Amino acid sequence: MSSELVNWAGNLTFRARRVHRPTTLDELRAVVAGAPRVRALGTRHSFSDVADTTADLVSLAAMPPVVDVDAAARTVTVAAGARYAELARELDAAGFALPNLASLPHISVGGACATGTHGSGVRNTVLPGSVRRLELVTADGDLRTVERGDPDFPGLPVSLGAVGVFTTLTLDVEPTYDVHQTVYLGLPMRAALDHFPELVATAYSVCLFTDWSTPTFDQVWVIARTDEPAPKAPGEAWFTAQPATRDVHPVITNSAAACTTQRGVPGRWHTRLSHFRPEHTPSSGAELQSEYALPARHAVAALDALTGIAAEIRSVLQICEVRTVAADDLWLSPAYGHDTVTIHFTWIPDEAPVRAVIRLVERLLAPFGARPHWAKLTEAAPAEITSRYPRFADFRALVHRYDPAGKFGNPFTERYLGEGSA
Repeated sequence: MSSELVNWAGNLTFRARRVHRPTTLDELRAVVAGAPRVRALGTRHSFSDVADTTADLVSLAAMPPVVDVDAAARTVTVAAGARYAELARELDAAGFALPNLASLPHISVGGACATGTHGSGVRNTVLPGSVRRLELVTADGDLRTVERGDPDFPGLPVSLGAVGVFTTLTLDVEPTYDVHQTVYLGLPMRAALDHFPELVATAYSVCLFTDWSTPTFDQVWVIARTDEPAPKAPGEAWFTAQPATRDVHPVITNSAAACTTQRGVPGRWHTRLSHFRPEHTPSSGAELQSEYALPARHAVAALDALTGIAAEIRSVLQICEVRTVAADDLWLSPAYGHDTVTIHFTWIPDEAPVRAVIRLVERLLAPFGARPHWAKLTEAAPAEITSRYPRFADFRALVHRYDPAGKFGNPFTERYLGEGSA
């Protein structure tokens, strides 16, 4: 029952009156057609109430595990409920790869795309940037396919569950490749900010971590492809930071057993691009998260601004991560329209003081046009957030056309799209 269904972090209890778990496409279509209101449920890694509802939830976890590689077209069609770890293994076995992965490979493809989830790298778009075609069940139970190039397409991959239930997504792929990952320790923040554009472009993926206790990026995770020039020789300093001599966890006091292999040891793309191994739970889930995406040109000014409230941040913080994302044209993507830097906060699991600091952070980041992650915590007013998406009115109109009665609405969409979500 809904009283027993909580999200991964435990900060949200789902209020659904029932949870459907169809095992076939026909069952899914019947569930959607027959429910007055329904929301798709992914792997429950959202910290916001984006998937919550007082009506019905539908989980795709028991649907057929589709992973269909088209080598000639260089695509893979995958079930929306599949987790990235499952997809990656099968894709690599077929000789192909995705350009990027999120920090966690445990999340579902459909849920990650619908909320604009991303990895890191100045050349890498958000995960839904790889979507070429998607299939979804619409409000009347019909099956609809939309492809890149269709007028509606830019509004659909990141659509917050408001237009229908994704069944499959067809993703662009490339030939498989190897990468190696090196963690560098003790990078002075001033040195990083003085060379920020150069620093984040030195490798395929660069992720910077700080706990804000000192003006330092305590760790920098650098992932390089083996088919590209190495950013540094083994053992060499990197912008004065020194390579770690053992594997580490982003929260340095935590065990690194759950983390992917480091110290420059080469391996397949899917064994390094995520921070955490799929066979391990990365933490207890005892945390809260918020994240902000802002134009890359404002990254240095925004991080400088946050140094003014470092003590307040540190008081409720576990770790903060800075990453880069390439621009795209998906209407609700955090990187719509410009190359982007994201600032992610993993907080302690104490909501009241965390939300107070979130308000401080958001007040400082507002002048830079920061867009909160749809699936994480925010204190910003919905109208303030939607004003930062130039195509939001077009998205609202698209939802009205796909779901005029608001079948896929919930309190989350009502806040952003208006009463009835349509």
